[in-house]
Amino acid sequence: MKRRNFMASSTAAVAGMAISSLNGQSVPKNQDFKLKHNINHSVCRWCFQDYELEDFLKILVDLDVKAIDLTGPEEWPLLKKYNIECSMCWGAEISLMEGWNNPKHHEQLIKNYTEMIPKVADAGYRNLICFSGNRNGMNDYVGLQNCVEGLSKIMPMAEKLGVTLQMELFNQVNHPDYMCDNTLWGVELCRRIGSDNFKLLFDIYHMQIQEGDIIRSIQNYHPYFGHYHTAGVPGRHEIDETQEMYYPAVMNAILKTGYTGYVAQEFIPTWDDKIAALKDGLVRCDV
Repeated sequence: MKRRNFMASSTAAVAGMAISSLNGQSVPKNQDFKLKHNINHSVCRWCFQDYELEDFLKILVDLDVKAIDLTGPEEWPLLKKYNIECSMCWGAEISLMEGWNNPKHHEQLIKNYTEMIPKVADAGYRNLICFSGNRNGMNDYVGLQNCVEGLSKIMPMAEKLGVTLQMELFNQVNHPDYMCDNTLWGVELCRRIGSDNFKLLFDIYHMQIQEGDIIRSIQNYHPYFGHYHTAGVPGRHEIDETQEMYYPAVMNAILKTGYTGYVAQEFIPTWDDKIAALKDGLVRCDV
């Protein structure tokens, strides 16, 4: 399932999504698997949707992973039961294609985010995702200013409650026509908004496809990056030798910036043993 389709059904996930169970099986223990936690690890929920959420949270506890990405308020009580943080919240957006660059969406988005920001803060979480939306023929400079005008209306609340809004960068292969598709556009948006509570979600997979030169971007623009996602290129699968990036070098570059936030695995596993694939990805990033 594509991420955009998963998002569309996320609000009904707890009640209605057909997902499998571990049937009481425990996660195989690996005596050699122990995270150093120089990198704060997280995992995107949608990539492991074959597991019921509670089963997957138990797996994260066994792996000593402290956080999960892309869950909403209906799932947070279960996260708290297992002391797992939601490192990137969602639930206020309309869609990936309908975002802040179009003023016709501002009224609905402002309503959604002013309702969701307090929920994020009350839960003790810090990050809430947002999207630029598609161009649909709109000039990038016009879209940039539209984003500034709309987001500026909710930034005072975000600042007061300690919530950081994070706009994700996407590539044009997987998300044709999406406006926030390059680092410099996103950085300029951050500069114009001028708040420490607005950052970019730097998706390494997307930006490798769209512009490459990942480590240089991290070195030059890391103050504007509030969160990172991983996946292998091409294919968005495991971050092993089947893909073109060397993730330990990328993680070391992130560490050298002094970054203390989360790095979330967002690859779609292809191995028969999906948890073994997750372990492999975590180890490669655990520099």
